[in-house]
Amino acid sequence: MWLLEKFLSKAIKHGKLVITDHDGKVYEFGPEPDGPETIRVRLTNKKAANHIARYPQMGAGEAFMWGWLVIEEPHDIRDMVLFVTRNTKRLGDAPLKPRGPLRMAAQRIIAKADSVNLRGKARKNAEHTYNLTRRLYELFLDEDRQYTMGYYRDVENSLEKAQLDKKAHIAAKLNITPENGPSMRILDIGCGWGGLALYLHRTYGCEVLGVALAPDQIAFCKERAAAEGVSDKVKFALMDYRDVEGKFDRITSVGLLEHVGTPHYPQFFEHTHKLLKPDGVMFSHCCGRAGPPGFTDAWTRTYIFPGGYIPALSELVTQSEKYGWQVMDVEAMRFHYSHTLEEWYNRTVLHKDEIVEMYDEVFYRMWLFYLAGAEQSFRNGKMVNWQLVYVKDREAIPMTRDFMYEESERLRGLEEPPVWSLDPALKQAAE
Repeated sequence: MWLLEKFLSKAIKHGKLVITDHDGKVYEFGPEPDGPETIRVRLTNKKAANHIARYPQMGAGEAFMWGWLVIEEPHDIRDMVLFVTRNTKRLGDAPLKPRGPLRMAAQRIIAKADSVNLRGKARKNAEHTYNLTRRLYELFLDEDRQYTMGYYRDVENSLEKAQLDKKAHIAAKLNITPENGPSMRILDIGCGWGGLALYLHRTYGCEVLGVALAPDQIAFCKERAAAEGVSDKVKFALMDYRDVEGKFDRITSVGLLEHVGTPHYPQFFEHTHKLLKPDGVMFSHCCGRAGPPGFTDAWTRTYIFPGGYIPALSELVTQSEKYGWQVMDVEAMRFHYSHTLEEWYNRTVLHKDEIVEMYDEVFYRMWLFYLAGAEQSFRNGKMVNWQLVYVKDREAIPMTRDFMYEESERLRGLEEPPVWSLDPALKQAAE
C-alpha cells in the first residue's frame, strides 16, 4: 500500500478520499473534513494497491473490473475517476502513466507496434470494438447511433439534439448546396451505423458510399437504407478504405483516424488524395491531443480499442502535406465529448441489469471504467476533437467561414431531433 499511499498523498490536494485496504486499515487523503462528499473506496484483494500504483491507468481499470476496487455508495467509479483526475490535473498525466523509465519505454514500444494495422488486423480490431451485441449500443447511444462526439451548442441539450447538431456542423463544412448536392458522390470512410451517410442524402440528395470493417455495422446500415427506401442512393460495403476505387466529390471520415494507426497515415492521405476529384473537399473528425504526440495507454489498447491511437494535430497536418493536401480549416472541439460521454455513462447505468445479463458484471464494470476514463480525458485532461477540412484546390471552398455558419443554421432548422425511445419518462407516461 505504501506506493499507492505515496502517489495519493502527493496528488490529492482538494476534497477527501478514504481508502480501506483489504486488511481493514484505513487511509485518508486530502485536506477536507470527512463528510457526504467524501469518496470512499474499499480494496478487497491484497494485490490491489500495488497493482494500481505501478500503472494507475491499467491497474485501476483492472482492479475495478475484477472487483478488487469497490466504490461505496452514494458515489461510483465515475465520481472517483473525476475526483482523482481533477486533483492530478495540475501534475499533468505523468502520475497516471507507468512507473519508471523502463516501463514507460516498454509501453511506448508496445503501443507503437500495436498501431500497425494491416488489413487483417484492422478488420479484427474493428470487429473487437464494433461487433458487440447490437442491443448494447442501442442502450447507451442516441437514436441515430452516433458513436462520436455530440456538438453541444447548449450543454442542456439532449444527446439526440447534440448529435443532430453535430451532423449539421459537419455537413456545413463540406460546402454542398441543395442545388449541387444531387449530382455529388460522397465517400464516408468508417461509416459506423450509417447515420451521417443517410443524413447527407436526406439533406442534399447526394449519392453516398459508406465503408467500414465491422460486419454487423454494415448489415445494420443496409437494413436502415432499405427501410428508408434509399438503398439505390446510399450504399454500404464491408470494405477496407484502401480497397475503394473511383472518384468522389466529397470524402468524410468521422472517428476513423483513431483506428488507422500513425504508420498508415501516409497510405491514408495518399489513397484519399487519389479518390477525391480536383475540386473536391475532404472532411475529417477525430479525437485528438491538444499537445505533442503520445501513446495509447495499455488498458484502452487491451480492452476497448486495440490498435487505436489518438493523434496530435501536428501528426495529421505534417503527413497530409506530404501528399498534396492543403489544410483549409481546423477547429478544436473542446469539452463537447465530455458531455457526450457523461450521457453515455448515465444511459449505461440505467440499463445495468440488461447489460449484465447480455455479458456479465466484469464487462459492465469494464464499460463503466472506459466511459468514465474517456470523459475525464476530455474534461480534466488534454483531449479534444479535431475537425479538419482538406482540399486539393483552394478555390474548392469560399474565402470566409461565413458559408459554414449560414449553412449550419439552415440545416438546424430543417428537422427536430428524435426522442430517445428508451427514455424512462416515455415508459412512465405510457404506463
